[in-house]
Amino acid sequence: MDAHASVGHAELEIPYNVHPRPDTGLYNGKLGVWLFLASEVMLFGALFSSLILLRTGAESWPRGYEFLNVKLATFNTFILILSSVTVVMAWSHLRLGDLKKGRIYISATVLCALIFLTAKGFEYSHEFSEGRFPKTNNFLGIYFTMTGLHGLHILGGVIVFLYFLGPGAKMWAKEPERYTNRIEIVGLYWHFVDLVWIFLFPILYLM
Repeated sequence: MDAHASVGHAELEIPYNVHPRPDTGLYNGKLGVWLFLASEVMLFGALFSSLILLRTGAESWPRGYEFLNVKLATFNTFILILSSVTVVMAWSHLRLGDLKKGRIYISATVLCALIFLTAKGFEYSHEFSEGRFPKTNNFLGIYFTMTGLHGLHILGGVIVFLYFLGPGAKMWAKEPERYTNRIEIVGLYWHFVDLVWIFLFPILYLM
């Protein structure tokens, strides 16, 4: 009975959670996140295309640097770049078997994200107080749509990081390599979110 149970348990285990698949060279989680990021590229690509079409088709187009808070956006850019560094440091320490330092750097990434969202909240409140809303013109419509969607992606990343700092950290005791891979996967998503901002910042604020 025990032998049958162990065989059944082995059959229920999902393969390639840690080791790469022979057909793709990636373990399941990394393959899944790359497919997900491909869909995200199409989503943001459509929005960037809409921005280009609206801007080239308009007789006049507002310049973000004339009224948006460029200094605060520049600060947020450096904060996101720093968060990309901290998530890499978290992953590298986990690979070395140091959960304590890994969690410290994950916490630093979350802190950077919360600073970014707080600064963005102040920026939005200022725009609203000045009477600038998504309905005001096409520029503000696309500005609030793209930065708002980006902010939601930041919030989603924070939730996942907090999960792995909390209940998800239990995975480390039984499957440290799998836990490390999960942080790598979230890190790939995080780098994509940061990269999107690197494009949003100059296009919306500087051009």
